[in-house]
Amino acid sequence: MENDSIVTEVSETIQDTSSLNQMKEGIKQLATTPVSDWLPDLVKTYVVPLGLKLLAAVIVLVLGRWVIKMIKKWMANGLMSRHGDATLHSFLSNLVSVVLYFFLIMAIVGILGINTSSLVALLASAGLAVGMSLGGTLQNFAGGVLIIMFRPFKVGDFIAAQGMEGIVSEIQIFNTHLLTTDNKEVILPNGALATGVMTNYSKQETRRVDWLFSIAYGDDYDKAKRVLRGLCDEDSRILKTPEPFVQLSKLNDSSVDITVRAWVNSADYWAVFFSMNEKVYKTFAAEGLNIPFPQMDVHMKS
Repeated sequence: MENDSIVTEVSETIQDTSSLNQMKEGIKQLATTPVSDWLPDLVKTYVVPLGLKLLAAVIVLVLGRWVIKMIKKWMANGLMSRHGDATLHSFLSNLVSVVLYFFLIMAIVGILGINTSSLVALLASAGLAVGMSLGGTLQNFAGGVLIIMFRPFKVGDFIAAQGMEGIVSEIQIFNTHLLTTDNKEVILPNGALATGVMTNYSKQETRRVDWLFSIAYGDDYDKAKRVLRGLCDEDSRILKTPEPFVQLSKLNDSSVDITVRAWVNSADYWAVFFSMNEKVYKTFAAEGLNIPFPQMDVHMKS
C-alpha cells in the first residue's frame, strides 16, 4: 500500500515536470520565432473578431438610442394629440425609457459574446437583493402607478402635500416634481404622495374665498354690510350663484367682525382674494368706516 502511494507521487511529479518542460519549450519557441510569423494569426484569430464585435456594439448603441428617442417622441405626439394628458405622457415616457434601455443593454451584451442568460439570472438575483434593501424605492414605484391609475392630481394642478405647496410640473416613475410659487423645484416621493394626506386646490372648477373684515364699535354696521356686498357685486370674477355671504360673525374685544364668503373660479382665487383686501381698505376709509386695532380703556378712580 505504501509502495503504491510512492509510485503515485512519483508519477504526478513526472507529469508536472513534463508540463513545465512543455511550457518552457513553448515560450522558448515563441521567443525565437519571428513576430511576422505569429502576429497575423493572432490578429486574425482574436483582434479582428473582437474589433468587429466592438464596432457592432457601438453601432447598435447609437442606433438604439436614436430609436428610443424616436419612440418617445412618437408616444408624446400620439398621447398629446389624442388625450392631451401631460401626466400620462410624463410617467409613460420615463417607464418606456427605462425598459427600452434595459433591452438595449442586453442586446449589446449579447453582441459582445457574453452569456445573456447568466447575466439575466445574475441581475434578477441582484435585483431581488437590492429590492429587499430598497423597499422605499419599490413603494415609490407602486405609488407612481397608483397616481396614474386613480388620478388624485395631474400635471398643472396646484397641490399641498408633505408640508409643501406648488404646481405639479412632472410625474416620474418614483417622484413627483412641484414648482413652488417662488420658483423652487420640490421633489416628493410618490409613495408618500399616494398614501399620505394631499390637498388638490385645482381639482374642482370653483372655490370659496373667505374674508374676515372688522369695523370699530360705533361704526354703522348696515353701511359696512352694504359696502361689502357692493364690492362683491362689482367684481365680475365673483360668481352670482351661489350669492356672496356677508354677515356679522363676532363681537370681538376691540372690533365688530364681519365674515364675507364668495365663490369664484379656481383660477381666479388668489387674484380675487388680494384684490378684495385692497378694495376694502380703500373703500372703508372713503366711507368713514374704521378698521380697528387692539385697544384697552383704562378708568382711574380717585
